[in-house]
Parts: sequence; C-alpha cells; structure tokens
Amino acid sequence: MRSENAKCGDAQAPARSLFNALGYTKEELEKPLVGIVCSYNEIVPGHMHLDKIAEAVKIGVAMAGGTPVMFPAIAVCDGIAMGHIGMKYSLVTRDLIADSTECMALAHQFDALVMIPNCDKNVPGLLMAAARLNIPTVFVSGGPMLAGHVQGHNTSLSSLFEAVGAKAAGKITAEELLEFEECACPSCGSCSGMYTANSMNCLTEAIGMGLQGNGTIPAPYSARIRLAKHAGMKVMELLEKDIKPRDIMTEAAFMNALTCDMALGCSTNTMLHLPAIAREAGVELNLDKANEISAKTPNLCHLAPAGPTYMEQLNEAGGVYAVMNELSKKGLLNLDGITATGKTVGENIKDVYNKNPEVIRPIDNPYMATGGIAVLKGNIAPLGGVVKQSAVVPEMMVHEGPARVFDCEDDAIEAIKSGKIVAGDVVVIRYEGPKGGPGMREMLNPTSAIAGMGLGSSVALITDGRFSGASRGASIGHISPEAALGGPIAFIEEGDIIAVDIPNHSLNVKVSDEVLAERKAAWQPREPKVKTGYLARYAKMVTSADRGAVLEVK
Repeated sequence: MRSENAKCGDAQAPARSLFNALGYTKEELEKPLVGIVCSYNEIVPGHMHLDKIAEAVKIGVAMAGGTPVMFPAIAVCDGIAMGHIGMKYSLVTRDLIADSTECMALAHQFDALVMIPNCDKNVPGLLMAAARLNIPTVFVSGGPMLAGHVQGHNTSLSSLFEAVGAKAAGKITAEELLEFEECACPSCGSCSGMYTANSMNCLTEAIGMGLQGNGTIPAPYSARIRLAKHAGMKVMELLEKDIKPRDIMTEAAFMNALTCDMALGCSTNTMLHLPAIAREAGVELNLDKANEISAKTPNLCHLAPAGPTYMEQLNEAGGVYAVMNELSKKGLLNLDGITATGKTVGENIKDVYNKNPEVIRPIDNPYMATGGIAVLKGNIAPLGGVVKQSAVVPEMMVHEGPARVFDCEDDAIEAIKSGKIVAGDVVVIRYEGPKGGPGMREMLNPTSAIAGMGLGSSVALITDGRFSGASRGASIGHISPEAALGGPIAFIEEGDIIAVDIPNHSLNVKVSDEVLAERKAAWQPREPKVKTGYLARYAKMVTSADRGAVLEVK
C-alpha cells in the first residue's frame, strides 16, 4: 500500500504518534487509507449538504475494509460571484483545486480517493487532480437542486436572471421579481438546469468516473446518500483490482463524454473543462473534435435553459445511462472501456432504458440531428469560438448586424439595461478572456438581460469571455485568440457588420483583410487589469480558451 510510506517502520514512529493524536487506532492504520475530498462549505447551495454525503462515503469505505480520512477542497458559487469582481475568481479556482488536492493526496500518501464535488469548477478541478494523481478514485457529487415553482411553472436560477432583465424592461413588477427571488432556488444542490455543474457531473458518469445517478439524482433525495455509501464501497473494489483513473479516462472515454455532451445539450464550459481534464490524463482533445462529433450526434435533451425540463425529470427518465443507451443504438459510443463501477460501459448501460421519450428523445426522433454545441471559426475567431446551438432560437442561427463594442462586461450590461441595444445588434464584449479578464468571467448577466428584455430572438452576443450554462440565445464565447493577446476581436470597431452562421460554423466581421491588418498594426496591448495576487500570477501562466485555459510555465 502507498500509505505504508507514511505509517510503517521505525522511521515512521513520529507519524504514527501523530495518527494517535488524531484518534486513529492500530486496527485502522493497518487498513488502506482512503482520502475523502469533501467540498462542503456554507456559501454554495450545491455544497451545503456535502458533509452528509461525506459521512455516507466514510461509512461505505469502512464497511468495505478501508479507513476513511476527510480533507477539504474549495468551491466558488458562480451565482453569488456573478456580476462583480468575484467572477474573476471562479474559473481560476479550477487549478487551485487540482493543485491543492494533489498536494494533500501525495503529502499524506493516500491509497485511494473518493471525490465529493458539485459545482462548476469544483468538478473539473477534482477530475484534473484524479487524472494527475492516478490513484484509484470514485466520484460522487452532491446532486442537482430541485426545480423552483413560480405561477404554476417550473423555474431555475436562469429564470431569475431573466426576470431581472424583464423588470428593467418594465415587463414585470417588483412584486413579481420578488416571487422569482423567493421561489426559484428551493433546495440544496447544484442549480436545477443543464448548467455547468450538472453538465460536468453528468459527464463524470459518461467518462466513467462516477456511478449511475451521479449527475442526476436530486440532492435532497435519500438515494443520493445511498449512492455515496456505494461510492465508498466501490473505491475499495477499485483499489483491490488496481483500476486507476487513467485506465478509465482514455481517449475513447473522452470521445464518449463529448458524444454525451452533444446529446444532453451541456454547457459551453465543457469545452474548457474536457480539454483540461484530458490533458492531465495524457489525452489531446482539441475543439475541432467537437464539430466532428456534433455532426454525427443527435441532440436528445432540451433541459433548462434550452427547454422546459429539469434535472429531476432527466433522473426519472433514466438519467445519463438511458441517454447513453439511446446513443449506443446507432453505435455512437465505445462500449469496451472500464469504468469506476468495475464494469465496462456496455455492461453499465445494457439494461437501462428510456422511461420518458419527452425528456430523452429516442435516437430516431431527436430535437436536432446534430449536437448541442458548435465551434465557430472565421476572421474574428481563427482558433474558434463556442456556442450552445441547442439553446439558440431558429431565427438566430444565421444573423448579421452591426457591432456594439464594449471593452468590459459592466459597460455592456449598462447599455443593455438602459435600452441602448436594439434588435439586430451584435454585442461584442472583449478583454474578458483568461488573460485579459483576468479569469474569463461568465456573462450570464448580459445574456439574461437580453433575453429578459425580449431581445433573445434578435440580438447576438460574442465575447472572449465565457457564458454560464444558464445562458441561452446566440451567445458565442471563448473567442480565441482573445483581445488581450491581440486576437482579431480586439480590432472590431463600432458599427462593423458581424456575420454569424452557426450551421456553417462561421463567425466573421465584414471588413477586408487589409483593413484588419491596418488596425492590428495600430493596436497596443493593454496594461494588465490586475497586477498583484493570485489573479496576476494566473494571467501570466494561463493559455488561450481554445486549449482549455490551462496553466503553463512560460
């Protein structure tokens, strides 16, 4: 056992003394030490109950013959951090989480790990750590929030953000906004639509690192506690069989995850996280793969914000495994890879069927013949930009309009809410990328304001920042190279005509190459917005969004 390095032999008598101080018995120290990486805190609704999940995992580990040892991981609530400087600190935590988990796991020589994440950067950060450490590992998330209910309709956090825009446009009253505020988020758990947290928890199942139900069993359900106990038991089986994360997270597993991503209609943030996780597993995953897989993968689910269904309904319909079973009918998945269940993908999904064809469309009757996400390229985005095409209304799939240019998110929000953006416009928000932000803020406020003010079917938005999974509409993010690096988005001027063609994967400004070259020659790099602290270090090391915004020593 790896933990013998920390607890066996005369030289480790001081360490055993410290284990004694922790209250561990000789009998416990003779068993494998299993690290329980718990993201419990009291600021994120998706994490407020993870102490209970951790206790269940610890019971499962102990039942199966291991000694569970809990340690923490941080997490940011994107909804609370949204719309101010706090959002600069969201994406950057992904790497802090991976690094700190690596430090804790290797410093204390754990034999195996159970990861308990739930929200946006927490899940990919821990998946990155799992791939990097390559110690037998199982994931069990905290699960999704239940849908809210307002005036007889199911709602979620995105409904509330859009209600803010509707209030600004005079479409609803202050009392109606308050009703949304009090009813949209009714329980613990990750926000109830197919936003980034739920997307990544579902893809954890698709990759093979989580057990059935990891992405969909609602947070308040007792089935979530039972799942946690099984995760604790299962990690001991993986340790015995020596099944490690890189045995599971193969190139074929990432192709399965991308395929499920397209079928489920996941968040565009998956296009940042999957390449970053794959890199840690030694697998190259670039944006070009997304369009290749999207072209042959039908979109089977329209969960909020793309449609009227929520995570609890996906769970009742059979969850991720039911979606995978549908995909397997057309031979779209690799079924041979081993998973954290100890079985292959094919063995996992063979007896799981679709219980609700309105929530999970049958493979022969999809919402769209192609997947939920598209990568666009052109003279604005030579290295690509990303759009959740399953959440774009048909009339905005092809759009041309004048550029309304803003050098930060805050100025754009002010213009939208004050009525300065009109039908036909293309809002351009730049210098908000990984380096320029720094931190690549999510743009849920401007996209929700556009939708709430009734402009969702007539206004597009492009940015070198990124979008919340709760965003909908013709919202194209991750424009690469970003403005701070002298990418072409920096050269767009007010009134330039922007041409968006999502079906043909193109994004261009109707300006000649010669004019763009002249503008580039006159361009000067901006002074960094942040010059001290973690964000300044991050900005110096972060790569472009098309590479997953990973950190590299320059």
